[in-house]
Amino acid sequence: MKTPILFVISFFLLLSCSKNDADESNQDSAYIDDDLAGPISRPKTGYGSDGNYQVAKISFPSPLYSGKNVEIFYPKDITSPKPVIFYSHPYGGEESAYNIGLYEFIAKKGYVVVFAPYPTAGVTVDERYETLWESFKKAVTDYPGIIDTKKVGFMGHSFGAGASFALAHRGFIDEGWGQNGRFIFAMAQWYSYQITQAELQEFPENTKLITQVYNDDVTNDHRLAIDIFKNINIPNSEKDFILIKKSVLPTFTYTAEHNLPNTQSSYDAYDYYGIYRLLDAMIDYSFNGNLTAKNTALGNGSKEQVTMPSYNGQALSPLEVTDNPSPLYPQSKYSFQCGALNNPRITNCN
Repeated sequence: MKTPILFVISFFLLLSCSKNDADESNQDSAYIDDDLAGPISRPKTGYGSDGNYQVAKISFPSPLYSGKNVEIFYPKDITSPKPVIFYSHPYGGEESAYNIGLYEFIAKKGYVVVFAPYPTAGVTVDERYETLWESFKKAVTDYPGIIDTKKVGFMGHSFGAGASFALAHRGFIDEGWGQNGRFIFAMAQWYSYQITQAELQEFPENTKLITQVYNDDVTNDHRLAIDIFKNINIPNSEKDFILIKKSVLPTFTYTAEHNLPNTQSSYDAYDYYGIYRLLDAMIDYSFNGNLTAKNTALGNGSKEQVTMPSYNGQALSPLEVTDNPSPLYPQSKYSFQCGALNNPRITNCN
């Protein structure tokens, strides 16, 4: 992947934290403080509210990335394996501190998340995909008492979002994971390698999909996400394409840029209401069959899905949901354009 230097630098400036972990430990919160940035607080109840579990973590050496650890975040004191989400991080976001809020949120709700770092320099895209895959496989093989592969989600951001489709295909088709519940949650998607048009038609019937794009993203062309969303064989009733726009309040601006979500140094209402809330509902619907949850996660523009919180009578911009997305901006807006020669699905660009 050829990446502009400024883009690489911008990611690594966000990655000032790293730490060595014991084999098993309680995971203390990495948040700056207990309040969200901005005037709107986290949800107290319902989808998006914090769960009641304490968070534990296990680390083991990456099978293919020397010197790095794969991390498993899970609910402390569980007595049986729990459903799992395999998370693929953005290019350069190889320390879990970059998005620690998301992993802690998942574990607090009673589920497992596997975070797998991959290198950015001196390796190919295929090698990065293989590092992610072998990390996920080793987690499953070595920790059957924690991970239940009958209920599985694949989630990713940017490079990781693009990779999640090929990884999910391997997990769902080749391994048979997710027979009792499957979903993909893709954010600010980059190019998708190792997935053919034929393979996009092979996803099992119980697969659900949320694709999110961010209006102020100038990194990844929204056409990349639109292509996969339109060509995957998931029916409209089981997938939604969601656009998040920024909200400007008198004292605070909630941005919808490429790095949403990012909770290394702070987090805000967009993390909780724009992402965690929908993920929470997606998990409940996919793994438990809860139709109330479907109305929030995949509500096709329902009030429960699109409504964002208010502050002093001013509501945040509602989510925009569609089953037939089209690009809002020219490709020239983005650093990584759908029509670029290194897009393996260039023929699907509009």
